[in-house]
Amino acid sequence: MCSKLFALDIGTRSVVGIILEEQNEHFHVSDIIVKEHKERAMVDGQIHNVLYVAELIKEIKSELEQKHGPLTKVSVAAAGRALKTEQASVTINIRNRPIFTEEDISRLELQAVQQAQAKLLQNKEDVKMSHYYCVGYSVLYYKLDGEEIGNLLDQQGDEATVEVIATFLPRVVVESLLAALKRSDLEMEALTLEPIAAINVLIPPTMRRLNVALVDIGAGTSDIAITNQGTIVAYGMVPTAGDEITEALSDQYLLDFPIAEKAKRQLSTDETIVIQDILGFDQEIPKEEVIEAIKPAIRNLAESIGNEILRLNNQEAPKAIMLVGGGSLTPNLTTELCNILALPSNRVAVRGIDAIQNLTKEEFIPATPELVTPIGIAIAAKKAPVQYMTVVVNEQIVRLFEMKEMTVADAFLAANIRAKQLYGKPGQGISITVNGQDIFIPGEHGQPATILVNGETASTKTLIHHGDNISLIEGIDGVDAKATVRDIVDGASVKTVTIQGTMYIVEPKVKVNGENAPLELELKDRDYVEIETVETIDELLKAINRLDILHKLQSFFIHVNGQPMFLPEFSAKLFINGKPSKLQYSIQSGDTLTIEDSPLPTVQAIANKLDTLLEEKIIVTFQNEQLELTKVCREVLVNGAVIQPNTTIQNGATIQIIEKDTKPWIFQDVFRYSNWQLPTNFKGHFTILKNGIASSFDEEIFGGDKLEIILSEYPVTNMTV
Repeated sequence: MCSKLFALDIGTRSVVGIILEEQNEHFHVSDIIVKEHKERAMVDGQIHNVLYVAELIKEIKSELEQKHGPLTKVSVAAAGRALKTEQASVTINIRNRPIFTEEDISRLELQAVQQAQAKLLQNKEDVKMSHYYCVGYSVLYYKLDGEEIGNLLDQQGDEATVEVIATFLPRVVVESLLAALKRSDLEMEALTLEPIAAINVLIPPTMRRLNVALVDIGAGTSDIAITNQGTIVAYGMVPTAGDEITEALSDQYLLDFPIAEKAKRQLSTDETIVIQDILGFDQEIPKEEVIEAIKPAIRNLAESIGNEILRLNNQEAPKAIMLVGGGSLTPNLTTELCNILALPSNRVAVRGIDAIQNLTKEEFIPATPELVTPIGIAIAAKKAPVQYMTVVVNEQIVRLFEMKEMTVADAFLAANIRAKQLYGKPGQGISITVNGQDIFIPGEHGQPATILVNGETASTKTLIHHGDNISLIEGIDGVDAKATVRDIVDGASVKTVTIQGTMYIVEPKVKVNGENAPLELELKDRDYVEIETVETIDELLKAINRLDILHKLQSFFIHVNGQPMFLPEFSAKLFINGKPSKLQYSIQSGDTLTIEDSPLPTVQAIANKLDTLLEEKIIVTFQNEQLELTKVCREVLVNGAVIQPNTTIQNGATIQIIEKDTKPWIFQDVFRYSNWQLPTNFKGHFTILKNGIASSFDEEIFGGDKLEIILSEYPVTNMTV
């Protein structure tokens, strides 16, 4: 069965009436009439002169009725430029509360939406707006204790946060639209929003997971809607559109505005533009020359749209941009937008009604992008109509704008019931200062309010219907805060630790307002609490006065000739529960500490580390006797006292190494180690030999050398042994 739909697109410059036939999910555009306003009856999407607009609607209705019979119901759209978008976040304390339920999440979201509405009313331009419809909101994120989390359901912690982006429509916009229709003898069959209408026909839900921007460029404004993660996340508007280009043509060529508007449209169809200026001169100008002349205006339009897209999309370019509306036909606009947003040329495109699936049209109807929104309004009205419902909230009659399935939360928003009314008043808290840090101990949370829908227990997520009666019974106030010192001291602060087989119990030291205090002392508001707790192994050893162990565990180092030298292999080893540890490691009650001593190094070991020779030895043969020659090369002073190489060194010692005898060995040194002497009555000659070669007493010698003195009555020459 074929059904006929009548829809109106009431814009700033004109009103479009459309007849759409629908059969089995297929739509056919059978007629369209476009009429421009004779007066400035529309400003920024809101009807400012209901009478003028109603007259124009009557004209369109009358002409369509001559072809298609009586029309009594119509689908319309609220202008996207009238929408207001705000972000807001709310953080609540959930410490010591039961796990988070769906109802808790819903009430938190409602509080955030109301915060967004409050921010909206703070703007000077919106002060006079008495009321807004919330047409939808999206949760940007949840946080638990400052960390982003997928969902708060069944979670526990200290703080819960939600941030939402909410979109609002001023009630006066809808009321003026209804008034104009009533004067035109039309009943509103369905209502939608212009951006939603265009998106519904061009960007199906399956594509909304992509970050895509849709821009409807009209005469006075350009409306922007952005999709991401499966939903419409932002709406926006810039007061720059097709008229900007028309005015540029008018200024450049001295044209009356209607003639400039006609010339602008010729840019899309003709290669030569024929115009007559206000002085009566006719001109024929090549299309490219005209485009070059108005290039600054085109760039300005692109910059205005591009910058607003970036603002709405968190300063990032979307994946793609679709342009609709008459202003989208502006020459080179797609190229300029690509440049501004750094997008490839195939990511910005003008979309006409030929891009709408399952749609046909009469031959005389052009497939232009300016008809996308009017057709979208008609289709959206059929597929996803928006209607009104009336409910009673605490004996107050409330009319709701149905953009989706309506819930109790939506009714509370419309009735101006604040989120804080949904919970009993929390008990009075106390503020104390702990170790210089201010801490607030809240009173008990109030009990949640009771919600009834038609006498039945309900929640903020309960769906509501026309005529429902909703009651809110306020919750029970919470108990004032109480706390003892023990409540603010971590239970792990009292530690029982075993060290080398001995058990030690360490408790924190507590002072309240400068006086020693027991853990059971009840705290008062503004108390100043000082708590000294043992957290590390180092602090534990100091607390039990085991400085001997602490000294053992210090890193082994000495000063050698004024320079520090670290030798960790000689430090004692610390183990916690059998695992290697350090003094800075935290200690827990029940831990076992063991210390494994390391032997202290000797002076010789330190010298070996420094590759320094303390004593030099060589073995030579003198007069057929094997001799070991030894001498002290360097002398070692520890803390100013000379010590032997086998003496052990204590941690932190100061060492000086003084060079004593580092000269090479010479022949005459053997006499200090040998008993051989010249005969007392010897009158002859002697010859000095080193390894069989004539030598002298000051000749340098080395280990393994054979040294001799040959006695004779006559000199010995060239003697080799």
